[in-house]
This record gives sequence, C-alpha cells and structure tokens, in this order.
Amino acid sequence: MGVEPTVRDGLDRDETAALTALAARIRELTEAAVLTGAGAGEAAAVADELAALTARLSAVRRAAPPFTGTGESGIDRQIANPVAGTINPIAPPVDIEVTPDGIARAEFTLSQVYEGPPAYVHGGVSAMVLDQVLGMAAAATGNHGMTATLELRYRRPTPLGVPLLVEAKASRTEGRKIYADGAITGPDGRVTVEATALFVMPRR
Repeated sequence: MGVEPTVRDGLDRDETAALTALAARIRELTEAAVLTGAGAGEAAAVADELAALTARLSAVRRAAPPFTGTGESGIDRQIANPVAGTINPIAPPVDIEVTPDGIARAEFTLSQVYEGPPAYVHGGVSAMVLDQVLGMAAAATGNHGMTATLELRYRRPTPLGVPLLVEAKASRTEGRKIYADGAITGPDGRVTVEATALFVMPRR
C-alpha cells in the first residue's frame, strides 16, 4: 500500500507575502549568527529572545509545508522548497524561470552561510541547486519525474558572494525516463560545476 499524501494548506496573497518577508528576515538573522562577533553574553541573550519568538510561531502548526498558486510544472507551487522556496529560510532562494524552449535558468548569489572551502560554495549546495534546476528542466517536457541519478563534475571552485548562473535543459525522453544536463557558471563565464541527471516518472 502507498503512503497517503498529506493535505496541504493553500496560502492567500497576504499570508504568502508575510511569510516571504519573515523568511527574508530569518535569512538575515542566519548570516548574522554565522558572522557575529557580539560575544557569548549577547549571543545567549539573543537566543533567549529567539526562543520566545519560536514559541509564538509554533503556537499554531500545519501538518506539512503549504502550497500557493499553480505553476505549469507543478513544482512552482512548492514555496517551501529548500532551493527555490520563498518562504523557506534555508533557501537562498534561487528564482528559477523556464524559457519557452525548455531551458530552466536562474541568476543567484550565495552568501557565506553556504560556505564549504574558505571563500567558496559547499559542493553539496551546488548539487542541491543543480538537482532542482535539472528537475524543473525535466518537468518542462511535460513529464514529471523524480531524481534517479545525479552525476556532478566539479570543474573549479564556485565563488561566494558573486552573481552565478545556473542553466539546465532536458536532452531526451525515453518512456518514463527523462535525461537532463546543466551547469553552474561563475561571473567570469567559466563553468564551475557540470551535472547530468536521470529523472523517472512514477508508475501510475
């Protein structure tokens, strides 16, 4: 037997805007927490204040992250997505668009919160971004698949704090399988990470 899907709440425009603004402030807080030199006493005092705020937000909880709107791919509805979700504080977020010819692309900048090697993006973060963009490129074919394989080639370090470009496009479809290729490019035009992926449509 399959797992029954959790019913998702829909959000209206005002609540979406409010939660988007909340997530943006939490992103600022996260970077401040990573970089603060305020000292132990101040950090402890702020932690106490945050505990009270967390209790306020937790007073009423949903069973699952909400959806809003209906994008052509369906993926667009996941506003709590950890890569592109505007209401998810761990998302940069990466604002992905799909062109009429099926290219999924985004320009984005990653802060020091996403650091791996000093001054460079963590390789797992690059993989997460590429997986999302490749998936949207696969969905642009009209076939909704789940990641089966993701192969990455790290050509050079991906820098933090500068504009990056990610692009992906489906290369072919074979039955339930969709293949896609993509890459992240630095501001100098050189590719930092290349990826190929296979997505498989679930059996009905």
